[in-house]
Amino acid sequence: MKHTYLFILILFLCCTAINAQPSIEKPIDPKNITIVRDTYGIPHIYAKTDAEACYGMTWAMMEDTFTDIEMMVCALRGRAGEIHGKEGAALDVISFTCDLDRIVDEQFDTAFSDEFRKVLAAKVQATNDYVEMYPKKLKIKKGIFPITAKDVIKLYVFGNVVMSNAVFDIAKIVQNKISSDIDKVGESGGSNAWAFSKNKTKEETTWMVSNSHQPLEGPFSWYEAHISSEEGWNMMGATFPIGLSIFVGTNPNLGWTHTVNYPDLSDMYRLEMHPKNKLQYKFDDEWLTLEKRKLNFKVKIGPVKIPLSKTFYWSKHGMVGESKEGFFAVRMPALMDIRAAEQWYHMNKAQNFEEFKTAMEIQGIASLNAIYADKDDNIFLISNALSPKRDSKYNWTEILDGNTSDNVWKPEFYTIEDMAQVLNPKSGYVYNTNNTPGSASGEGDNPDLSKLPSTMGYLTKENNRSLRFQQLFEPYANKKISYDEFKVIKYDQHFHTKTFYSLSFENMDDIISLNLDKYPDLKDVSEILRKWDRSTNVENEQAALMSMIVYNLIDIFAKELRLMQSNVIPEDIFIEAIRKSKKHLKKHFGSLEIPLGELQKHVRGDKIIPVGGMPDNLAAMMFDKYKKGQLRTYHGDSFIQFVQYDKNGVVKVEAINAYGNSRNEDSPHYDDQMEMFVNRELRTMTFDKETIMKNAKKIYSPGEVIWE
Repeated sequence: MKHTYLFILILFLCCTAINAQPSIEKPIDPKNITIVRDTYGIPHIYAKTDAEACYGMTWAMMEDTFTDIEMMVCALRGRAGEIHGKEGAALDVISFTCDLDRIVDEQFDTAFSDEFRKVLAAKVQATNDYVEMYPKKLKIKKGIFPITAKDVIKLYVFGNVVMSNAVFDIAKIVQNKISSDIDKVGESGGSNAWAFSKNKTKEETTWMVSNSHQPLEGPFSWYEAHISSEEGWNMMGATFPIGLSIFVGTNPNLGWTHTVNYPDLSDMYRLEMHPKNKLQYKFDDEWLTLEKRKLNFKVKIGPVKIPLSKTFYWSKHGMVGESKEGFFAVRMPALMDIRAAEQWYHMNKAQNFEEFKTAMEIQGIASLNAIYADKDDNIFLISNALSPKRDSKYNWTEILDGNTSDNVWKPEFYTIEDMAQVLNPKSGYVYNTNNTPGSASGEGDNPDLSKLPSTMGYLTKENNRSLRFQQLFEPYANKKISYDEFKVIKYDQHFHTKTFYSLSFENMDDIISLNLDKYPDLKDVSEILRKWDRSTNVENEQAALMSMIVYNLIDIFAKELRLMQSNVIPEDIFIEAIRKSKKHLKKHFGSLEIPLGELQKHVRGDKIIPVGGMPDNLAAMMFDKYKKGQLRTYHGDSFIQFVQYDKNGVVKVEAINAYGNSRNEDSPHYDDQMEMFVNRELRTMTFDKETIMKNAKKIYSPGEVIWE
């Protein structure tokens, strides 16, 4: 009898506990979601709830970018190197060193709103539903999927580390380059962004122009989409394959874009190690033991997977690596807050400037400039940074002593009000080209960086793109500019006419005036360089030689530690790059003067199109080796969006992407934007559902085609 009563009591308590639990959200029903594919395969997602809309966008992304998504999830598991070789292995190492499991586990339960958790759950469900339906697409069959909500957040934190440039300090440790004072502002294609108020435009509309420069392929290349729910989410633009919302773009009332900025967002510490006990380090007069963490991974080289291992550690400062010079720790704000995904979601849903600014106050995005415009004619630039409150008595640009807690800053950060920013300047415009935020608008409207805490470490330099924009915009300083006139500026492919300058190669001008008389074999090169008009248009016949020289300079710098310690090119390196370039052009083209388009190609699948541009042009392009001595694009101008607003909202949206919106070689949208991209043409986009449905090429719900 006692056992009977005990059983009833246990049953009662269990039932009570079950009833006390919060109700579990029902899984998303894909039949409630509509995916509309337009002429270029861009998905327009329609659903009743935000969660359903996120499910639909995720499904479309899985259809178009599955390989890239799989690559990033594999990196979380330390297995990307098995299918993507050295590139994948690099992601494995970064993911492991950041200790993403620990970071996300510590914050996950309290970090997010209930509203956002529903959207996050939908992202996870869509990903796993797709993999369950198409298991044959998996390159690694076991141990990668299914994913969890924490996995999605880990990928966002991973992105924060990369975008905040903290990855440079990690690379120093991994590559044994601790002593090098490598400038974190590397030679790159960069990014551009502009916003204009209506008093500056002849059309009397407000503009936002997004011109991000990203890799053209892979998990950090752009994917275009339009997501719309009956709960007020209506955003079009571009995201990365891991995204659950739009990263850059516009809704009917406002829009923004990002450019990479370069505040000081990572610190390196030299640990004082115990003379006898190898893994003990001194910290406030104590000897503490490093937490040892070993990564076992494989790297695919040809048909073979090579097993490797790398050991890292964890200290009071953060991640630790061992190099030839000792043990070094890296501390970074990018690992202090995991709310970037939710911040972007609320930015998507903002309907006015106040709501946008409230979303920015979350401060989950560790870095990135934000350039903004809206229908109320507000324009805004903020050089966003999760900047810690550091003690100014230390030089935070140098390697710090790791034996004291005095210089280990607490996770306390400046607010967005403390950051460099410009709101509605009298000049009528804001811009950024990865240059200093101290140069962001017209004369008299720029932030005074000297009034900000020096420990923020804001970039103070210009680059060729900022100098060239200032030069081209000078005629419009006191007058309005038209939409077509600005397009000419955005697509400019010239270097500044008075200075051939680069952040990475600050004395690049020397190559034009270099005295080559003492190098008889280079007399012909000297004549061509002096004749060059600094244009990189596809027809220019002197630019090919300069393009090869720049390519070889970047290649040489990447291999030699002594060069990374300075942004100044020694004469012997100039000569080495020039000779390599001359030999290359003579061998493959028989001449040093050929149209640039014969050397440089925009390539995907069977399409090979001549293309102009170079690194640090406004219309920037970077290249790697192709075939027959040619170079092919891999980074630079990619997703471009022009938006105009008036008091009623969006007037016009135009966009283009470098290749197409699908990574699938058998898709018609794998390469269907290439000609337009090279010819500087844009597609017209619309928020009007009736027009979208009328011109649809495919309408379906996730998992099943309804109408085609």
